[in-house]
Amino acid sequence: MTNRPVEVDNPHFCIVLLTGLGDVVNGLPLVNAIRDAYPRARITWVAEPVPASILEGHHAIDEIIVYRRREGARGLRVLRRNLRSVPSIDITLNLNIYIKSIWPTWFSGARRKIGFGKDRAFDGVWLFSNEKIPPRPRGHNVDMFLEFAEYLNVPVGNPEYALEFSYRERMEQAAYFDTMTGKPVATIIPATATHKKDWIPERWARVADSLEHDLGFEVLIAGGPGEREQSIARDIVERSSASIRWAMTDSVRRLAWTIDGSSLVIAPDTGPVHIARALEVPVIGLFAHTNPWRVGPWRAYHDLWIDNYTEPGAAPDSSNRTPKWESMPTITVEQVLEKVATAVDKYNVTRRKEIRADA
Repeated sequence: MTNRPVEVDNPHFCIVLLTGLGDVVNGLPLVNAIRDAYPRARITWVAEPVPASILEGHHAIDEIIVYRRREGARGLRVLRRNLRSVPSIDITLNLNIYIKSIWPTWFSGARRKIGFGKDRAFDGVWLFSNEKIPPRPRGHNVDMFLEFAEYLNVPVGNPEYALEFSYRERMEQAAYFDTMTGKPVATIIPATATHKKDWIPERWARVADSLEHDLGFEVLIAGGPGEREQSIARDIVERSSASIRWAMTDSVRRLAWTIDGSSLVIAPDTGPVHIARALEVPVIGLFAHTNPWRVGPWRAYHDLWIDNYTEPGAAPDSSNRTPKWESMPTITVEQVLEKVATAVDKYNVTRRKEIRADA
């Protein structure tokens, strides 16, 4: 790789990583590495509203600029004004590969605009960067983001996410978990942004039954406020004989501290998988539509993945991003419960997590 190190003592970096939630979480190891290398740097992050909230209070980020893309021209005007209101930006890192990222990259006004080249970006996005990350096969999203650190000669010794909660959030979390039975908590997150990634409600219900009746978990069902998500969650609750606690919410922050208080999380390919990974909560990922070697929990919990995406006998290939549209039904209840057994044996998930307001 042809590297071009940072040439300014205390640079102002602009991170363009707009969405989704999992991608934004997966950008944190890069930002933490930049902060470690340049403690006096200024770091601005441009994100869309929902994923922006997960960045609140993060020690490595100086300001978050919210791009309300759905507001069209008005959103662009506000974005441009907000980017012009911050001190001069030296280096913009466009970690996105789709056309929506060209506006914050361009409006940043940075002398150095760095992004992926034509080999990995789409929609002409590469035309709006004046420096390109050299070509490589596609990899896991975190590994691709860390190529920016390599390009800038920023060392990445021990990559970390460092998601943080405020004292008030810790108080809310402690109060919430104090209302429970004292059993370990297993949180099911059944719905994704794409219905083809979803699993079957009747099978989720059977998993919930086993978690409560056979293994002694208190079962939560969590996710967002969308009508489809809520409908799927209600269907699972109605089909299950377990006393499932409702934890659906319109707050990404609340969802994150719910995951943090869980002993085990089970989910398909969706942002909370990466929140669980960032918080070091064992997570069973259900992958058949998408490739876990590209979008699964990064360098963790591989033994808990259900990988029905990779063909039997084939080597894992993180460069493969072709969706398998009808594959999620191939995942069985038995496969999930086998992974639960692995989590019990290896990660001690039947022990209730201690929740303290002063954590």
